[in-house]
Amino acid sequence: MKKPLAIGVDNYKEIINEEYYYVDKTLLMKELLDKKGKVSLFTRPRRFGKTLALSMLKTYFEKEYTRDGVLIDNSGYFEGMRILDAGERYADEMGQYPVISLSLKSAKQPDFETAYFCLKNEIGREFDRHNYIIESDTLTEEKTRFLQIRDQKAEYAINVTALQFLSFCLEKFHHKKAIILIDEYDVPLENAYFHNFYDQMIHFIRSLFESALKTNDSLQFAVITGCLRISKESIFTGLNNLEIISILNVDYAEYFGFTQSEINVILDDYELNEKEQEAKFWYDGYLFGKTEVYNPWSVINYVKSAMADFDAFPKPYWSNTSSNSIVRELIETANSEAKQEIENLISGGTIEKPVHEDITYGDIHKTQDNLWNFLFFTGYLKAESLRFIEDTIYLTMKIPNMEVRYIYRKFIREWFDEKIKVRDFSSLYQAFADIDEAKIETEIRDILKISISYYDGNESFYHGIMTGLLQGWSNYTIKSNRESGDGRPDLVLIPLDERDPLYILEFKYTKVFTEMDAGCQKALQQIEDQNYAEEFLNEGYLNIRKLGICFCKKSCRVKSCHI
Repeated sequence: MKKPLAIGVDNYKEIINEEYYYVDKTLLMKELLDKKGKVSLFTRPRRFGKTLALSMLKTYFEKEYTRDGVLIDNSGYFEGMRILDAGERYADEMGQYPVISLSLKSAKQPDFETAYFCLKNEIGREFDRHNYIIESDTLTEEKTRFLQIRDQKAEYAINVTALQFLSFCLEKFHHKKAIILIDEYDVPLENAYFHNFYDQMIHFIRSLFESALKTNDSLQFAVITGCLRISKESIFTGLNNLEIISILNVDYAEYFGFTQSEINVILDDYELNEKEQEAKFWYDGYLFGKTEVYNPWSVINYVKSAMADFDAFPKPYWSNTSSNSIVRELIETANSEAKQEIENLISGGTIEKPVHEDITYGDIHKTQDNLWNFLFFTGYLKAESLRFIEDTIYLTMKIPNMEVRYIYRKFIREWFDEKIKVRDFSSLYQAFADIDEAKIETEIRDILKISISYYDGNESFYHGIMTGLLQGWSNYTIKSNRESGDGRPDLVLIPLDERDPLYILEFKYTKVFTEMDAGCQKALQQIEDQNYAEEFLNEGYLNIRKLGICFCKKSCRVKSCHI
């Protein structure tokens, strides 16, 4: 039987215990040990295996006890894994260290008080996990403070040094320095920025990290994960032993995401080799250092879906896993130049922008370039090439795959829908009622100016625009060819009162302004040749008006005739 696929399971022990399919990433331990980094910050997009990687590190390195003091043997979790073939000196590191493991994702809350409470709760639970050390005679004067933090009764000043204190206690018990693993470190900061308590949150996180990672003599090494590298000046002040491994680094590139060789094995294991090109088109395209990788979350969901239905259409699984606030922010605040750049990206083009890795959320609106930085480091753009001008990196970037392109389109549609909801279209409806071609053109052009259009080489985008504009005309119902199938007019506006005019609309699209008149005539001729009016004449509608509308970028031309 084929192994089940783990959807949303990011606990390493659970994956092994439940015999889920697992892509072996255990050589991450070897590389960490070889490079001997004191504090390593890995920044990768969401759902690229960061949490699972930290869970694996914890299982491998930790000398783990139950909270009652029973030693746990974790060696069986690595039988048959690549790390055990790497050499005896790596195997000797298994189960040798106390480990502090903390996730900050619970701090995604609407206000600082609730976020701080959740972080305090996470810290308290980690103390409780190491409860065994207070049952021994090792801790004496530290016991009261330990219990305060464990029971979440400690004051703010004590909580900000909690991780340093816990590593000290663990070293005292184990006679080994502690490994600290912190997951989703930037979630509290992103959330606080969007909920307007950034300064309070950054003060707490900075203090927590300084004591745990900078002035901590009980630290063996630390691994931190997140989506963005937040400026060292704002979070990691004075932390000279920090190594940042972003998506620009060649180091560790294959440990987050699936490589092409791993994808080939997965598809072969599940007898889906015929799906290779489809999977590549939808989920490949991310470049970490010099290594091209697939989105692992999407691939696993895609394979599971294809196992159930081989002909199932690929879906944008990643679009539902994060807030996508950055894309929405870019679209809502985009100036005319940025809108053109987004249009170019969605149509398959590239943009070149300066990129810097030191980012603060507070700087997001200072320049448009900061938003492009966010999009790149969070996985919404990929690097095609880079060049240096003095000390600045300029990246040529594009949308990595079909899945991410869908996200842009989805948010553009939502943004545009919100824009037109608050707009008064009574003058447009009156222009239709009067068959005022020039006025109709002016009204539609005004709408197109605020839109972000992507050019598919057909009129589908403009079809959607016109449907949205006209569906609010209270005296009419809309019939669309997208609902009725081929051989139908693009839109029909059917009056609630049969004595009012019925409108048949046919759309055309051209890339050349001088061809717009011809496009209108072609649309009117199609209405005539296909005899679109016949069924409505048979139903008794006697006042039928035909409109041919041709679009070109942000412009349109309208021609009409009356039956």
